[in-house]
Amino acid sequence: MRAKVLVLGSNFGGLTAALAVRHELHGDVDVTVVSPSDEFLFNPSLIWLPFGKREHHEITFPVAPTLQEHRIGFEHVAATALDPVGKIVTLADGATIGYDYLVIATGYRNKDDVVPGFRENAVTITTLPEAERAGRAWRRFLDDPGDVVVAATQGAGCFGAAYEFLFNTSYQLRKAGLHKRVKLTYVTAEPFLGHFGIGGLPHGEQLLGMFLKKEGIETRLSIGIDHIDDGAMTLADGERLPFSYGMVIPPFLGQEFLLGADGIADEKGYVKVRSTYQTEKYDDIYAVGVAAAVDVPWQTPTPVGIPKTGFPTETMAHIAAANIAAQVRGETPSQAKGFGDIKAVCVMDAGNNGVIILADKMLPPRKHGVLIPGPQAHLMKLGFEKYFLWKMRNGYVQLP
Repeated sequence: MRAKVLVLGSNFGGLTAALAVRHELHGDVDVTVVSPSDEFLFNPSLIWLPFGKREHHEITFPVAPTLQEHRIGFEHVAATALDPVGKIVTLADGATIGYDYLVIATGYRNKDDVVPGFRENAVTITTLPEAERAGRAWRRFLDDPGDVVVAATQGAGCFGAAYEFLFNTSYQLRKAGLHKRVKLTYVTAEPFLGHFGIGGLPHGEQLLGMFLKKEGIETRLSIGIDHIDDGAMTLADGERLPFSYGMVIPPFLGQEFLLGADGIADEKGYVKVRSTYQTEKYDDIYAVGVAAAVDVPWQTPTPVGIPKTGFPTETMAHIAAANIAAQVRGETPSQAKGFGDIKAVCVMDAGNNGVIILADKMLPPRKHGVLIPGPQAHLMKLGFEKYFLWKMRNGYVQLP
């Protein structure tokens, strides 16, 4: 009988892993994807959606045709329980599905209770529905403008999106003729500008400081948020920042059902993995992307998380697929690369400008890292969006 590989999740990590393991074994494997979403979402473009620069259909595509074309099964339903000993996953419709090898690529959920009043009185852009809600709030803001606060809370890790939204907000305020009327403030848990949750890069603090000064953006660094009221954010030191529009990046959590699986997840629902992306306890279970636990190698005055989306997720998924293929062939998994050793590759958009971020490793110590500012970064992100959606829609995961 052919090996059965079950993949939980259908976005960056899940779709890449499913297609890659099928490719690695030249189709001689049964692969099934289980996901509560039937669409692939290009998350990096959520920064543009609130400003009307993107619509839902422009940054998504249905995954079923892609999976069908590559002879991969698809169950459009959420997983609700995992029995790692019995090798069984229970689904929301009551059905169960067995596996020989499992890939957990279930992404994240927002930690909505990180700050009292966050859900009720601010918006975020970390999911498609929330970004659409942020867009409705932005349109109301344009009718009655006031001050704007963009924030990344204590424990947040997705600082790149916060910076991108911040600079895109500044760009949109200029386009609307509101730049001189609106005070724009950035609140962050980062100990310094350009930390990004990865320890910073050479000259990053100076570069980001220059960008902020040029745009007239005020900052509050290394601080948490105490609570958010309707129209005001109160920081941990008691300072109150009034706003007419507030966008907040919260921390992420792993999926709740994983907490009930013996020896799989930590207290946040992230799956504890080795450098092969096998779980610490089970050789036949892998976790990739945001679902994988990553140790934070530092302590900061205000806690910060680590970004795991995008390129690191793809890398993890390919390593997991190669190792599963090795196991299916009766070999020992040999592909390994700790999260901190994955290359840092990111394009940060700033409206009509941006920064290309490159480093030999995600986390220090590094041999080299560089930030390249300029309008070419904006154009590169536009091009990459189109390329990546084409690549994934067609299942060409072997391409870079």
